[in-house]
Amino acid sequence: MISRFDQALGRLPMYRVASGALGALVVVALLLALTGRLDQGVFDPGAMLLTLAVLVGASVISSQVVARLLGGRAHPESALITGLLLWFLYWPTTVAAELGWLALAAVLASLSKYLLVRHGRHLFNPAAAGVVLLALVGWAVGTPEDLPFTTWWVGSEVLLGWVALAGLVVLWRLRRSTHVVVFVVAATVLTALSLHDQGLGWSDGIRFALESAPVLFFATMMLTEPLTLAPRRIHQVLAALVAAAVFTLPLTMLAAGYLLGLGPVGGSYEIALLAANVVALLCGQRGTQLEVSAVRPIGEATIEVSFSPRRQLRFAPGQYVELDLGATGAGSDRRGLRRILSISSPPGGDLTVAVRVPEESSAFKTVLQGLAPGDRVRATLVGGDFVWARRPAPLLLVAGGIGVTPYLSQLRAERHASYDDVVLVYGTNADPVPYAAELAATSARVVLVAPRRPAGVPAHWEHVVGEVLDPAALVEAVPDRHGRRVYLSGPPAMVSALRFALPRARVDQFSGY
Repeated sequence: MISRFDQALGRLPMYRVASGALGALVVVALLLALTGRLDQGVFDPGAMLLTLAVLVGASVISSQVVARLLGGRAHPESALITGLLLWFLYWPTTVAAELGWLALAAVLASLSKYLLVRHGRHLFNPAAAGVVLLALVGWAVGTPEDLPFTTWWVGSEVLLGWVALAGLVVLWRLRRSTHVVVFVVAATVLTALSLHDQGLGWSDGIRFALESAPVLFFATMMLTEPLTLAPRRIHQVLAALVAAAVFTLPLTMLAAGYLLGLGPVGGSYEIALLAANVVALLCGQRGTQLEVSAVRPIGEATIEVSFSPRRQLRFAPGQYVELDLGATGAGSDRRGLRRILSISSPPGGDLTVAVRVPEESSAFKTVLQGLAPGDRVRATLVGGDFVWARRPAPLLLVAGGIGVTPYLSQLRAERHASYDDVVLVYGTNADPVPYAAELAATSARVVLVAPRRPAGVPAHWEHVVGEVLDPAALVEAVPDRHGRRVYLSGPPAMVSALRFALPRARVDQFSGY
């Protein structure tokens, strides 16, 4: 059952999972208000629905308008998420002036996506940016009495279990949880420590952190936004620690005998998120322009695109690059023209990526396939932790389909020349096999899992009969797998099916295939 859930969730875009989780929390909050579980003096269902409509409507409409005015591409689902997040931060209201300010917060959040950008990626979490910008605008005009301030009412005992469940779904799909755990532990410990210094017991301090502060919501719903995450796990942990320190700063200062006022910039929670975004920005590298040098087929419905970087990109073998094809001027679909793909070339020289291009392809793949030498696109991000350890050890590389691409970079990298015991189990139905010549030139022992032995592969390659690369085929192919360091890369369905058979495997952490 868990495997089926994992596969079903893996087929959904991250935005769809996030909007679904937030939408479910909205329904739960409304039901709790209707049944009197939330303070009826504050949470009137009619006011909650009206506030929701204003925030979501203003976010979606302003996103469309700003995108059209600035020549960008609107993302309605991202705008929906921003509106939903803002709803959980402000008290519901029916006062027209307050609703106007809330609508302005949503508009400012939309503007931040298009104005506070670097290489086509927004720098700050839009909801947090909208909150802080609204506070600054309000301060600039004299802080009117009807200017709303954040309450983060989602941090409450009655919603804690539901927030934890929704957050678990988001983390399961994101497959990145280390920085979230670090933040939750650090923020909880710092909160409990500060309250203990003021005479509160340890258990009460921990309960306050989890039940009265939005620690879980902040960590799972806002600190996980993919576009503002740091590129490496160690950087994500650093950003989480910085966020936890700022998140709890008022309590920490109060325990030290100081009353901290943040002035016009809002509360410490939204500032904490922006601080984490700054850390992520500082830890990343500058993007660069790429010029297409070649596009070639490497198998059935599979192409490789080679790029000459205007400025050399630094990357470790096994990492990914985010490509933005917007500079081509081509039309887009709802998923946009930006995608993360594994780098298949070793460091130095041209940069190559490979993708499957089925008959009914996304706009991104259609544009990518149609690129010609001399066309220019932009690399906006390099990241990922799917890299080999510095100390050599026997390796098992498990690949499904085009998931072989990060291994091409790793097997051909000079820095990995000392790895002399590498087994690649490659599940593919393609004939010819993509990258067969390149793999044959490496020292890896290759085991193909396919219905029949493909033509033209080296004679010394092993072949295991199988329609799919499943645990049974893996057991037959590599009896000594438990003595090897394992890496797993491929389509989400295959990765989900094998993760439980290879619990210690390092998994390629995105669905760019």
